[in-house]
Amino acid sequence: MSAIRLLVLGAVRQHGRAHGYQVRGDLEFWGAHEWSNAKPGSIYHALKAMAKQGLLHAHDVAPSEAGGPPRTEYELTGTGEAEYFKLLREALSSVDQRVDVLTAGVGFIVDLPRAEAVALLKRRLAALEEWREDIRARWTPAEGEDWGHIGEIMGMWVHTADCGAEWTRGLVARLEGGAYVMAGEGDQWEGVATDPADYERLRRAEQSGQAE
Repeated sequence: MSAIRLLVLGAVRQHGRAHGYQVRGDLEFWGAHEWSNAKPGSIYHALKAMAKQGLLHAHDVAPSEAGGPPRTEYELTGTGEAEYFKLLREALSSVDQRVDVLTAGVGFIVDLPRAEAVALLKRRLAALEEWREDIRARWTPAEGEDWGHIGEIMGMWVHTADCGAEWTRGLVARLEGGAYVMAGEGDQWEGVATDPADYERLRRAEQSGQAE
């Protein structure tokens, strides 16, 4: 699973209807270009590709009074909404996802009802604990065996499982304690810093690049 699909669908959904530099501005504000494959080219490609796949509806919008080429605004279709929540649930519950996918899932966790988010994280926790026990049972040197530096691989896996489980338990406890505004409880994003610095700056930069 690629984080870019979840990130782009989630960013568009948050706005209701958004154009490319709004999505790009959001994801850059969140630092997604640092921890995922959400680079500018990937974002615009994903928007166009998912529109062709029927996940997004593309609206042609007249250029602004300041000039510039017409732009396209996107909104989720019913199929796109279903795909978004499918990817979000997978990102939070599965232990075999890349860290950028999990990060994207945590970024949009408030779009889920509290009980569902907790249940998904507990599923993740159970899978992590099962993985840890499997490592210990199958990949621990027998008495008298010396695996040399290869044993460090097993230690790394156990440490990764332990850290993942500890973090997941903490988030579960915070959610069960009432942290954050979840779906159905009010405006999930009220008071949360989500406003990118300057969308107009990005638009001008794009226009400048097109003129070169």
